[in-house]
Amino acid sequence: MYIMRSRTVLTRALTGVAVAALFAASVAAADIRGRVVEKDKHVALPGATVTVRGTNLSATAGRDGSFMISGAPEGPQTLVVDYVGYAETVQPVAADDQPVEIALSSADDSNEVVVTGTRLAERRALQTKKAADNFVEALYANDVGKLPDQNVAEAIRRLPGLSVANDQGEGRYVIIRGVNPNLVNVVLNGQTLPAPEPDGRQVKLDDIPSAMISAVIVTKSLTPDQDANAIGGEVNIRTLSAFDRNKSFFADARGAYGRYALNHKNPWEADGQVGGIFAGGKLGAVLSLNYSRRPIESENFQGSTNFLAIGGPDQFGLRDYNLVRTRVGAVANFDYRPSDAVKLFIRSSYSKFTDNERRDQNRVDQIVYNDAAGTYSGRGSILIRRREEKDNTKSGELGGEFDLGAAGQLAVAGTYTRAIKNDPLRSEYNFRAGSNSVSGTFDLDQSPYGFAFAAPFDPSKFPLNSVNYDRRHAQEDLWQLRGDYTLPVAIGEGSTIKVGAKYLNRHKTNDRDYVQYGRGTTFNASSATYTDDPSFYDGRYTFGPRIDYDAAQAYAAANPTALIQSTSNINSSRNNSQVNDYDVREKISSAYAMATLTFGKLTIVPGLRVEHTQDSQKAKLLATGATAPIDQDFNSFTSQSYTDWFPGVNAHLNVSRDFVLRGAVTTAIGRPNYPDLAPYVSVDTTSAPTTITLGNPALQRYKAVNLDAAAEYYLPSQGLLSVGLFYKHIDNPIYTQSLLGQSGNFGGQDFTSVSVTRAINAGSAVVKGIEVNAQVQFTFLPGFLNGFGASANYSRISGHASDLPGRAGRVPLFLQSKNVGTVQLFYEKYGFAARVAYSFRSSYVDTLGTTAATDQYTGYNGQLDVHASYQISKNLTVFADGTNLNDAAWRRFIGTKNQLVERERYDYSVRGGVQLHF
Repeated sequence: MYIMRSRTVLTRALTGVAVAALFAASVAAADIRGRVVEKDKHVALPGATVTVRGTNLSATAGRDGSFMISGAPEGPQTLVVDYVGYAETVQPVAADDQPVEIALSSADDSNEVVVTGTRLAERRALQTKKAADNFVEALYANDVGKLPDQNVAEAIRRLPGLSVANDQGEGRYVIIRGVNPNLVNVVLNGQTLPAPEPDGRQVKLDDIPSAMISAVIVTKSLTPDQDANAIGGEVNIRTLSAFDRNKSFFADARGAYGRYALNHKNPWEADGQVGGIFAGGKLGAVLSLNYSRRPIESENFQGSTNFLAIGGPDQFGLRDYNLVRTRVGAVANFDYRPSDAVKLFIRSSYSKFTDNERRDQNRVDQIVYNDAAGTYSGRGSILIRRREEKDNTKSGELGGEFDLGAAGQLAVAGTYTRAIKNDPLRSEYNFRAGSNSVSGTFDLDQSPYGFAFAAPFDPSKFPLNSVNYDRRHAQEDLWQLRGDYTLPVAIGEGSTIKVGAKYLNRHKTNDRDYVQYGRGTTFNASSATYTDDPSFYDGRYTFGPRIDYDAAQAYAAANPTALIQSTSNINSSRNNSQVNDYDVREKISSAYAMATLTFGKLTIVPGLRVEHTQDSQKAKLLATGATAPIDQDFNSFTSQSYTDWFPGVNAHLNVSRDFVLRGAVTTAIGRPNYPDLAPYVSVDTTSAPTTITLGNPALQRYKAVNLDAAAEYYLPSQGLLSVGLFYKHIDNPIYTQSLLGQSGNFGGQDFTSVSVTRAINAGSAVVKGIEVNAQVQFTFLPGFLNGFGASANYSRISGHASDLPGRAGRVPLFLQSKNVGTVQLFYEKYGFAARVAYSFRSSYVDTLGTTAATDQYTGYNGQLDVHASYQISKNLTVFADGTNLNDAAWRRFIGTKNQLVERERYDYSVRGGVQLHF
């Protein structure tokens, strides 16, 4: 109630400010336009603060270094430019209304040799943070267009308060301040990106090669001109414009070749970009291409989610993953600037990700321990899974920015984006022996557990148990149109108001086809097995026989009676094929008004956003029984419509040139995942008890009020010392609930004593924490020592949810690590650059159980990486990288750390390459 009243009061106040600002608009006396660039490389310096000396009039340079100051006094003026890492620069301006170019040079240029542009990239990032009206973190590519890691997720995990969820040792989803990736809005050049994944709204950042990216801006406190569906924050991925590089011609190429220690195979990649500005500075074009191929192996020891009285798991297994991941990326951007007042652009991109995987598995379940003898027995299985994944995202954007002089600035843009996830094959053969068919010794004191087989698996004693074939296709189409108008106003100095509107039309579908067979006539593993290197986990375990998937397929094709479909197979096929199908449409109409009010050293940004959402969902209610159709059309339909208001205010105080205080109170929402909203009913009568899974169209959206405060001190030697606090109060967090012993009518049928699973809303949640960040360049040291630098950031995060039905007490939040940080040591001078980085995050809950004892966690992860390069000539640089040098493993456990669910290792990898720059 208190929060709602506060929102109402703040809404009225902000509306009053916006109306007053509109009436206060006045005609500027004069406009000063120009561009800020780096002296030697002549590239744009975004975020530069440009002030008219003797006044409080100022402007912040855009991404291409351009700026405009309205309302300046008539006649010649003097501009003062402030930028992190550069001495304060003074530039006279004539009274002829001609654009001015201001070139900044480092105070220590005589001692510094910038080889890869790493220091320049860090200056851009620090200046972007310093000049921002809200709370942001930034990461820029160096001057040859390279982020410090191989995909976007891996690069931004080094920023304060950020971590990632991994897959096969690679970063995939970004986690901001411990908030679920589904609640992070990912945009490309300011426009919302679709998600190829069928299960949620999270965007896979490992699909996007880092060589495609110019910069990544992470927003932690929203302003009203940003989408409100971002409780965690916003990740804005920018691709390169020719005007960012500000050259008549540029071209870069890079090639790298490496080696994985685990499988001794060789990843490689190549990328290049070419572009320039021509036609008298009116036209700009850039084309960027990237290709990478990674043959990855990982070794996975599988424990269990069920532990016996002896303290050991009721099953264990060895899983050997071998996969090849390829990435293809392309960017084609075009700019047309017929005058200083008109900027037209086309932004287009394409990214493709493929993953071909083979997973071999030896598994023992139904384990019986003989503690006195240190032996066990159980039922053995030999499995092979084949998986093919093909994702792609394509995007096209057309827009323009128009400088209307005293009448303000107008920006318009329209975008179409499509994301597709196509899994043409997900198939697994399971050959299973009888009870007590496998025996051996165990040692539960080892980590992972010590298990050994008394004798190798005999393939002839492992008949086929089942085989399935699974195909999926998910697609999301996004149409977006937005317009933003900014008007100078006579309040304070250089203040503006900004209004805008956006329309987003989303169509998301998921289609799954699943078929399962059991064994018919005799078909055992000996018909399709082969042997490979048995050493596993550096010889700790012995891997048994493996299944040749193609040989198994050939045997099944040659022996049609080897596979049959029982009633349970048919029901399983029907259920899995239809319950995952959905068709969702979402239309969001939004508008906002905000003011940027500057009073001397104080800037306040109040504003209000409104979003109207219309949803409609299609799903399938399943019929049961042997005569039920294997497939059917959508037969369950729901729709929702709601409107939300988002008041907020950001403020910052420039106590001095180097010291900034910040504060913010903002609001946001998180819309439920598409499959959770879909009105489906799934009935699985093959399980005991019968399991019923439901969609929940009545799910409420998350609603959040966010508080932020920070103090930032920018060091003269290009560094930063900062500390920040944050607090989020979230209503209606969503959890998945499973209840036993339920009775009722589900899908038109009456059931008693069944298990019912569905997504539900809890009462509320809280996320709070502190962020500490320190970066320093030791340029004040003598001789070669002034090439050193160091940085460290650490975040302490805590949070919980309350009032979750069926679960007493407080509940941990998904994917929230209490401790997140990065420590880096670097050196750059004499043509040599090197960096050592260690990034870590503590454990987090990834699956919620019925009690705390059954919650499943992903364990602590800390990874050590190094990078080194040497500039042989102006145009040629060689480099080398080492990744995961400490062989950091991915580990999951249930309840307590000694109850291992699985542990997966990847070992280290190295690569070297050359880079050409013109």
